[in-house]
Amino acid sequence: MSETSKGKVALVAGGTRGAGRGIAVELGAAGATVYVTGRSTAGRRSEIDRPETIEETAELVTAAGGHGIAVQVDHLDPGQVRALVERVEREQGRLDVLVNNIWGGELLFSWDKTLWEHSLDKGLRILRLAIDTHIITSHHALPLLLRNPGGLVVEMTDGTAEYNAANYRISFFYDLAKTSVIRMAFAQAEELGPRGATAVALTPGWMRSEIMLEHFGVTEAGWRDALEREPHFAISETTRFVGRAVAALAGDPDVARWNGRSLSSGQLAQVYGFTDLDGSRPDAWRYVTEVQDAGKPADTTGYR
Repeated sequence: MSETSKGKVALVAGGTRGAGRGIAVELGAAGATVYVTGRSTAGRRSEIDRPETIEETAELVTAAGGHGIAVQVDHLDPGQVRALVERVEREQGRLDVLVNNIWGGELLFSWDKTLWEHSLDKGLRILRLAIDTHIITSHHALPLLLRNPGGLVVEMTDGTAEYNAANYRISFFYDLAKTSVIRMAFAQAEELGPRGATAVALTPGWMRSEIMLEHFGVTEAGWRDALEREPHFAISETTRFVGRAVAALAGDPDVARWNGRSLSSGQLAQVYGFTDLDGSRPDAWRYVTEVQDAGKPADTTGYR
């Protein structure tokens, strides 16, 4: 990836692992200074209780060619978010890219319980983690982002607006959380567009996050070993693929053409020409609709 964002300042909120880490690293590879936030640090794990830390992500950003800065932040705490933005303003004087990737609900939602059977406390916690955190972060960060023209807000979600409108996404609380983020991007676009900034919703495809690889009992190097258990996993992508999508958007002088849109990593790869780490361009959401949901045998021909 060429250094299309050299000199830009980015905040990847929720950059400990998964898509957030992939995005932060690719923004670093494009030459950006990247503030990486999350709750898991070298000295303290979040409730998810996983080993990945924001310090590791920041180091990967720097190793990729950018400048990674790790800041422990609970994005449900307005005071902590305000202090974070004040620090960015004090140290950089600007904010060019805001990526709202906060989630943290992996252990809270159920795959098979109805609204009335699901734990209400866990369900409401999902909404707090997935929706309130994004609102709090944008509320405090947008004034700084608007200080210079051309700012970009990326709301990370799961599924495109088209797909989510036609399909029930796992469970009530998960469905509501992921679809709400798409609408938040649309609403921010309405307010940011006339002021010279852009907001989009972005989804990866079937992403080989640390948690997903662990679920299948495989490593990134041997991810294809999971195909015997789940053949459609063949369409999966690395976390860096959606990272390259964000880097492409951040480096596009005509990014305003996407304002308010719901986008996917596979869709943007066709437009900007980037590939995943293996040189392929997986178009997961088209595959899911035309192959997986259609009940056809797994075959990625024409989809990556």
